[in-house]
Amino acid sequence: MHQAIVNIMLDRIQEQFVSEKIFCDHFLDVTIEEWQDWKKGTTALSSEKMQKLKSLFSDYEWMLIQKIARQTNLFPEKRNYVVAEYKRLKSIIAKEWIKTGMSKVELITEQSVADTRLKTYPKKHIVTLRIFMSYGEWGYDDILEFCMPGIIQEQIAESKVDLLEWVDENLVETYT
Repeated sequence: MHQAIVNIMLDRIQEQFVSEKIFCDHFLDVTIEEWQDWKKGTTALSSEKMQKLKSLFSDYEWMLIQKIARQTNLFPEKRNYVVAEYKRLKSIIAKEWIKTGMSKVELITEQSVADTRLKTYPKKHIVTLRIFMSYGEWGYDDILEFCMPGIIQEQIAESKVDLLEWVDENLVETYT
């Protein structure tokens, strides 16, 4: 796995999970040693485990990650700030979607999880800001998700503007 992709994955894991150990034990279902070996590139994960890793991202985010990884091949200096670049680009894209007037924004405070085993581990207090473009065909929406500290929910609730305006005004500085 390309190191740029691994770095972006690690950032997402740190945003959503209390620790990598909890992520390994309760989400990915691998030992911490297997996980460390995979991060170093010395072992592979099964295709099932890779699908679980990819599920941390929307299809659109995964496509963006692939493009960023290719950019680091062309411009090796970008490897030093790949996570910041990913977050910056996501924010820019989200703002462009909002400008079109065709995007929708959701604030997700609790995600329902069908597997009750996943509900039992310690979680970070986060909210997920989901911005999506719908094309009228089921399963083809483009989605960007921003994991933010739970305090953001209070800021949005206290704001005098609606969610879409708050996102347009505050997303870049809050997320990047």
